[in-house]
Amino acid sequence: MQFGIFSVSDITRDPVSGETPSEAERIDAIVQIAEKAEEVGLDVFAIGEHHNPPFFSSAPTTLLSHIAAKTEKLIVSTATTLITTNDPVRIAEEYAMLQHLSKGRMDLMLGRGNTAPVYPWFGADIRQSLPLALENYNLLHRLWREDVVDWEGKFRTPLQGFTSTPRPLDDLPPFVWHGSIRTPEIAEQAAFYGDGFFANNIFWPKEHYMRLIKFYRQRYAHYGHGTEKQAIVGLGGQAYIAKRSQDALKEFRPYFNEAPVYGHGPRMEDFMEQTPLSVGSPQEVIDKTLTFREHFGDYQRQMFLMDHAGLPLKMVLNQLDLLGEEVVPVLRKEMEARQDPETAKPPTHAGRVKDKYGDGPVRRPKPNANRGDNVTGGSPYQDSQ
Repeated sequence: MQFGIFSVSDITRDPVSGETPSEAERIDAIVQIAEKAEEVGLDVFAIGEHHNPPFFSSAPTTLLSHIAAKTEKLIVSTATTLITTNDPVRIAEEYAMLQHLSKGRMDLMLGRGNTAPVYPWFGADIRQSLPLALENYNLLHRLWREDVVDWEGKFRTPLQGFTSTPRPLDDLPPFVWHGSIRTPEIAEQAAFYGDGFFANNIFWPKEHYMRLIKFYRQRYAHYGHGTEKQAIVGLGGQAYIAKRSQDALKEFRPYFNEAPVYGHGPRMEDFMEQTPLSVGSPQEVIDKTLTFREHFGDYQRQMFLMDHAGLPLKMVLNQLDLLGEEVVPVLRKEMEARQDPETAKPPTHAGRVKDKYGDGPVRRPKPNANRGDNVTGGSPYQDSQ
């Protein structure tokens, strides 16, 4: 099982010190946080995508390429890549390049985001959000699997004889998670393509996600990708950890109370009872996280939100020490002991290459010669059919 952290890239005032970090400080901090994640033994780091203050992650592939270059084992991913407002051609090219630069240590999560104004900023209509998500991924899926694509849809100009470059590393498209907090059509989409489904169960009661994940598993099996138990599921979560639970509650309370998303709302204790938020000792975080399996079945990836609500860098790095040294090792052992043997392994590039090629040769496309007009003609690669 894979464990990691994700960030929404918020820049939030620290309610204790009263200080708001600059964009430069938060960007520097997120790189340190990702490096720390690898240092303490986590598997994955993911960043969101936003195009407005008070967030900084408007260019996820640039940031993730930098982090991949500074780490050795860490899988870099996204907490959302906006499939609705990004051109699928650019997604295909940018994430294939990230796949090459990271030597396969990457995947991505597609989603529609939660910032309504982003749609007109990028020339899209929010009323077409779901059709955009479905059509754009249909094109992206083809761009990574076909050397030459002819395509026509509703939301972008047609493509004729188009080749997305670079081709995916080892001719294996990046693994895709489809993220959703409420939409069964997205769970259906993930199941149809045999992709992963990520339920970012941060704010809503478990019963909602139990229905959504069960639906995804059923449809995954319906489309012939495997059994319900073999479906690929990821879960979100958030935690604040201290050696003693009373210290965790005391330290995190001012951040909870002033958080832009849930501050000035329910009591922290009530929110903890109704959602996956864990605030307490390492054992309390372990115990609550283990209940996820009871509710949702065996799953492949557990991600934690640790750097939000204005928490200062020093505090976040301390949280990662506790998560990596005292919580995740126990979770790995307990999850492995309880896991059904039919459960699919977490997706990795090496594992997927093995599944595709076995011991045979791996495709590494070589382009045909430039004709003199900067194109290669209708057959772009030497081994194209």
